[in-house]
Amino acid sequence: MRPIVKWAGGKTKLLAQLVARMPGEMRTYAEPFSGGAALFFAIADQSEKYARKFDRAILADRNEDLVITYNAVKHDADAVIRELAEYKYDRDLFYATREKDPKTLTDPARAARLLFLNRTCFNGLWRVNSKGKFNVPFGRYKNPTICDADALRAASRALARADIVHSDFADVTRDLGRGDFIYFDPPYAPVSSTADFTAYAAGGFGHDDQVRLTTEVEALQRRGALVMLSNADTPATRALYKGFTLAVVGVSRSINSDASKRGETAELIVTTWGTPGIIEERAS
Repeated sequence: MRPIVKWAGGKTKLLAQLVARMPGEMRTYAEPFSGGAALFFAIADQSEKYARKFDRAILADRNEDLVITYNAVKHDADAVIRELAEYKYDRDLFYATREKDPKTLTDPARAARLLFLNRTCFNGLWRVNSKGKFNVPFGRYKNPTICDADALRAASRALARADIVHSDFADVTRDLGRGDFIYFDPPYAPVSSTADFTAYAAGGFGHDDQVRLTTEVEALQRRGALVMLSNADTPATRALYKGFTLAVVGVSRSINSDASKRGETAELIVTTWGTPGIIEERAS
């Protein structure tokens, strides 16, 4: 069981570090910035070493196309597979598909459109403009897998245990508290004054949103929930979360709009329990 989309900032390579910090069981597992949902798929797979017990799961994202894709796969993976089987790796088809208005499509067709574009676009990068329109160019691959039916059916089984919503993070966490576990993986704070890659959904995720998220983490801690968060290791994020436990870890990144910035980067894993302060780890 694995993510069905490639997503900038995906956590597949950081799973061991994340799962090691999670509780063994929880009432609710919530992931308000689901993206590729690598952590959810890992803990939902009861055949894997990362499995964790939870009564219910909530996945949310501000990217409407992504939420519709997950719900379509959850409710009828075979319909998505049939739609996706019509696609082939072709430049003209890519641009014609990119120009389609997703709101005119059925949910399975909309899911297939996202999956096709995601697997054939440049570097697997999902980026939208200010109007929410996908604008990544065609990618160069030898023979990309466009329809992985087994992966989609496995994802459907996992997603059957989750409520999947198009929502702001604060709406997802409003009623959560003791016994619940929340993993925040927001669009990362820029690592420099010129870096600004947060456009996974129209509107982006700026500094004010980062501050608002910190406030929500503090509120959840007061209500007794266990919260874990990942973000870029920058002076700004260290300052935002200085009252919590911060682990600095290294992780290899292959998706970035700037090729020179791919490779190992330093990230923070924040937890609301443990001794406040910075733990320098750096092991990926």
